[in-house]
Amino acid sequence: MSLSKNQIIAGVGALALLASGAFYYSAMNVKHIVKEAQQSSVEAAKKETKEKKKIFNAKHYELENGLQLVVVENHRVPVITHMVWYRVGAADEPRGKSGIAHFLEHLMFKGHTSEELGSFEAGEFSKVIRSLGGRDNAFTSQDYTAYFQSIASEHLETVMKMEAGRMRGLNPPEEDVASENKVIQEERRQRTDNDPRSKMAEQLRETLFPNHPYSIPVIGWMHEIEQLTWDDAKSFYDIYYAPNNAIVVVSGDVDADDVYEIAKNTYGLAEPENIGERNRTESPPFIASTTVTLTDETIKEPTFQRAYRVPSSRVNKEESLALQILEEVMGGGSSSRLYKSLVVDEKIATDVSLNYSASAWDDATLYISAVSTSEEDLDKAQESIDNQLRLIIKDGITTGELSDAVKRLQADAIYALDSVSGPAMILGYNLITGSTLDDIEYWAHDIETVTADQVQSVAEKYLNPDAAYEHPPVDGILLPKPVKEAQNEAAQSEGE
Repeated sequence: MSLSKNQIIAGVGALALLASGAFYYSAMNVKHIVKEAQQSSVEAAKKETKEKKKIFNAKHYELENGLQLVVVENHRVPVITHMVWYRVGAADEPRGKSGIAHFLEHLMFKGHTSEELGSFEAGEFSKVIRSLGGRDNAFTSQDYTAYFQSIASEHLETVMKMEAGRMRGLNPPEEDVASENKVIQEERRQRTDNDPRSKMAEQLRETLFPNHPYSIPVIGWMHEIEQLTWDDAKSFYDIYYAPNNAIVVVSGDVDADDVYEIAKNTYGLAEPENIGERNRTESPPFIASTTVTLTDETIKEPTFQRAYRVPSSRVNKEESLALQILEEVMGGGSSSRLYKSLVVDEKIATDVSLNYSASAWDDATLYISAVSTSEEDLDKAQESIDNQLRLIIKDGITTGELSDAVKRLQADAIYALDSVSGPAMILGYNLITGSTLDDIEYWAHDIETVTADQVQSVAEKYLNPDAAYEHPPVDGILLPKPVKEAQNEAAQSEGE
């Protein structure tokens, strides 16, 4: 057995201690020291192996005001992606004020004033980005709100000044607040109210998370959106849009230490806020199974969907890793168990999937979905899905399935390095929902430690179709509306 450099250093250190003559060691003392040196050598070797499996080699800094900064250097092309992630989303809104987080995301583009970093009129932020050859946007979720710019690396300081300026200096004109409220109302109509699939997803989530803020849609309920004011948004903004509630991620052609210096001179000017711990309501135990059925004339193929509550990576890292393997084995494309069974062999579905989202502050969600050409086949598809779940609970997965799933998942992580925005998105998305930097960097190593028994265990614990759960899954059935019924509704609408 050869020794690594770290093992040699550890051994030499122990020998030097013994040879120093500073203390007298009995035979037992010597044995103890050698044992400690051996343990140190083993730990050093493990650490060295783990270091080789880092995905992004990101560098982490923290400003005096509490802002977290993460930098990934990538010098392939002279561009960067700059992202600001705020640890606040729709699930943090006060009751009766749904949609504030998303409303505020829109208002952040409507002008700000900073004594140190400059003023911008409504819409000017994005105009400056475009004039410099870049692009920008933002998005809101249950647990976070994020803003990003992709631009030539030479403009990083300009971007940081602008983004830091609107962190604490937002002041949109009154008329823009009113008009933007109309915009988000229309966005809800187009993306949810006029889309049966979105309405089904909204209903499933509402039923899956009773008495929990995850049951409230990110965009908000229409009757509450209509009542939102600038005072509502400003109160929300003043509390949560603070440096100690934000993570800035920069990926691309930069020097990490230079980015840190720019951040100190921009974001470092913002004052922190006293932000308490998240304190969210809990769902009561429900044991009855629920099915949500929706019919719509625009639906051509019947769809079955089932939503489960399962642990997120923050809630239970080990089970989350096992669920990621389960997702790949059961729903990872045309080679997955569900696809081969329902689409290829039984021919009762045109598509089937299993999707697990690991990143959430509270419980995560896992969805199973099947599309068929008839209601009869859809019933068969639901039964077949249950049988596939029973099979994996009874017999588990094979070593080959486990190995292939790990390799495919690790390959996906490697592919993320080929883009500038990929690392910024992955790091921010996971950090803001409670994962540590080590969790992300060593994910490729950690996923290798998952065993077939662990995958079988999480399937039995969370997806057993024959078990009663405190938080049972919710089934959704989306069906084409019968022609006669649709005609009657149309005629009634015309009569009104």
